[in-house]
Amino acid sequence: MSMPEAGQMAPDFSLKDENGNPHTLSDYQGKVVLLYFYPKDDTSGCTTEACNFRDDYSAYQEAGVVILGVSADDEKSHLKFKTKYDLPFTLLADVEKEVVNLYGVWGTKKMYGREYMGIYRTTFLIDETGKIIKVFENVKPAEHSAEVLAVLNPE
Repeated sequence: MSMPEAGQMAPDFSLKDENGNPHTLSDYQGKVVLLYFYPKDDTSGCTTEACNFRDDYSAYQEAGVVILGVSADDEKSHLKFKTKYDLPFTLLADVEKEVVNLYGVWGTKKMYGREYMGIYRTTFLIDETGKIIKVFENVKPAEHSAEVLAVLNPE
């Protein structure tokens, strides 16, 4: 699937969180949602990205933003990752890779000269009506939270 763009409605989906509770995107109507896709729990870039969201969490709460992280890791892996780093937001398990495909963030990646399939580090900022406000591609983990907050709170 191709990646949804700003101005389009965000594709609806339902996934289970780290505790096995189902979350459906449309349940968050009326709230701004930061839907971020990341490759793997407890890896260096993903930990940096998640911990920056954690450290800036009060700013997201003040802005009324719900953060949802999605990877292909299972619920158990998410719970371990969330607990280890004291992450205050929901992590969703897309083990079947349905949602990463729906959002066009699953595909061929290259590292150290080898190709493999994986999740492109991508974030979708979704407004209260379910429309995509902005798509962040090729996210740099260390700078990403500040980049999102700059969009949410333009000076």
